[in-house]
Amino acid sequence: MIHHVKESAEGLEELRADCDQCFGLCCVALPFAKSADFALNKDSGTPCPNLQHDNKCGIHQNLREKGFKGCTVFDCFGAGQKVSQLTYKGLDWHKDKERAQEMFNVFPVMQQLQEMLYYLKEALNREETQSIKTDLQDRYETIESLTNMKPEALLLLDVQAHRSQVNDLLLCTSKLVRKGKNASKKKSISYLGAKLRKADLKGSDFRGTLLIAADLRDTDLRRCDWIGADLRDTNLSGADIRGSIFLTQIQVNAAKGNRKTKLPPHLKHPEHWM
Repeated sequence: MIHHVKESAEGLEELRADCDQCFGLCCVALPFAKSADFALNKDSGTPCPNLQHDNKCGIHQNLREKGFKGCTVFDCFGAGQKVSQLTYKGLDWHKDKERAQEMFNVFPVMQQLQEMLYYLKEALNREETQSIKTDLQDRYETIESLTNMKPEALLLLDVQAHRSQVNDLLLCTSKLVRKGKNASKKKSISYLGAKLRKADLKGSDFRGTLLIAADLRDTDLRRCDWIGADLRDTNLSGADIRGSIFLTQIQVNAAKGNRKTKLPPHLKHPEHWM
């Protein structure tokens, strides 16, 4: 039996992208290849042709229709505004061409740090993690201090080492949250196109799992771990995902669903859901 879980979005809002406070870094720093997600090829450090002089996207309201679906499922976890306003103190890359490439290199490092902060904050918000709260808080403060470093120091960080330490705590969080019959082991690393409508999958471990185009309509997905799961075109219509851990807005945006889909309180129903 799944009991009521008190979920909190405290502190998560500041770990989301605020494009108004960013200099369009994701539109310049990151590369993408022509595919179902992007209408053209773009190299790292090259501005997207849709990026305007005011750092706004010229087709923001029509990204999916124009072939830029990939942009609608990306979130820098607040790295853009942090690099723009804190690391470089409001210095626009347009105005300092000599430091522009450094800024573009710093951005993906900051994005990874901010992502770790997001997951740690979510873990801290869960009542089930009381036994590891101190460790979570200590690690959160350590990673947060790294985000305040100067560009030169950020570029020298061993991000993978910090990720490994954070991951140990996230795994522990997952076990505490997912207690139940499906919590003991991962069943598969791939559910590509799987037909799982109305299945009872509560408490499952979907970490790093491929769920592309899987049918999870009306499925019980409460208290699942979704970190790193690929939900592109996964049908979540009518599914109950409340109480789950490490599900991001990016993943939700990539999936299909409807107004009957029950999401954790810190996540929103995408506009393209019916």
